[in-house]
Amino acid sequence: MSETFSEAGLPRKVLNAGEDDSGRLDAWLTAQVDGELSRNRIKALIEEGAVSVNGKVVTEPKKKIQPGDVVELVQPEPEDPEPKGENIPLEVLYEDDDLIVIAKPAGLVVHPGAGNWTGTLVNALIYHCGASLSGIGGVKRPGIVHRLDKETSGVMVAAKNDIAHRHLAEQFADHGRSGDLQRAYQAVVWGRPSQLKGTINAPLGRSSGDRTKRAVKRENSSDARQAVTHYDVIERFQEAPDATALASLIECRLETGRTHQIRVHMAHVGNPLVGDPEYSGGFKTKANRLPEPARSVVGAFPRQALHAFLLAFEHPRTGEIMEFEAPVPEDMAALIEALRE
Repeated sequence: MSETFSEAGLPRKVLNAGEDDSGRLDAWLTAQVDGELSRNRIKALIEEGAVSVNGKVVTEPKKKIQPGDVVELVQPEPEDPEPKGENIPLEVLYEDDDLIVIAKPAGLVVHPGAGNWTGTLVNALIYHCGASLSGIGGVKRPGIVHRLDKETSGVMVAAKNDIAHRHLAEQFADHGRSGDLQRAYQAVVWGRPSQLKGTINAPLGRSSGDRTKRAVKRENSSDARQAVTHYDVIERFQEAPDATALASLIECRLETGRTHQIRVHMAHVGNPLVGDPEYSGGFKTKANRLPEPARSVVGAFPRQALHAFLLAFEHPRTGEIMEFEAPVPEDMAALIEALRE
């Protein structure tokens, strides 16, 4: 391995594959740099176009290495660990000196992380709120006391000072068991839950097959965490004489706040969310049983049909109970209307 510099002055490693070398490019390259970079970082660099094989840029981490290949890795400048403000439009529902309440659109990541270092809600809040944003959440999560998945829309609150952050964080940690915190969601699910009103009490933890996903766990599993979801069926779509339905609109209220909780719980009882890319794979063909135009609308729906429509909490300074609602966004409203017709 030799080290030089690119035309832009960035460090460049040149590596030669030996006679016995083979396997995936990302795995081989990780072994060659001997711990300088993680495999996830190597994979990201490949996808960003920082790696070439025999003079040709390669963006596929799975590419097979052949004996004699010459691999070049150009390391970009280190990411700035502190997010910067970005002029990203926010739908502000309420704001004062202590907090800000917004309606988060689907597609907006809450805080910076791998693959999403910019364009997040945090970047938007820094721009909008400036130096007033609380720092208790850490450099990359200023003001953040709870989160929604990237493709989940709905009401969120962020703290603008440390006192508000502490008070709000305590409320979310308690999940409304002893206070006034309320979090309610609307979701479109496949089928009809077996009961019109019910509670799903099933512990969650990381999926053994995919660490980015969650799964229902046995209570004695080392990573099992209590998770409780209450649901009500609001409306059934394409209902048959035998009381079955192809899809339903439900309302969920959380007693706990685990990652992907509603998505995993509803899939666990056989009613995954329409459009959910991770937890409803076996239900994609159900759209074929729908009449047009519902079939096309459901087939084209790009995300999990989940919206956090209500959030209530105690104001950290005044003690007043604040309640906010965000109407279902246009894409989900169109989905519901198509199923209804």
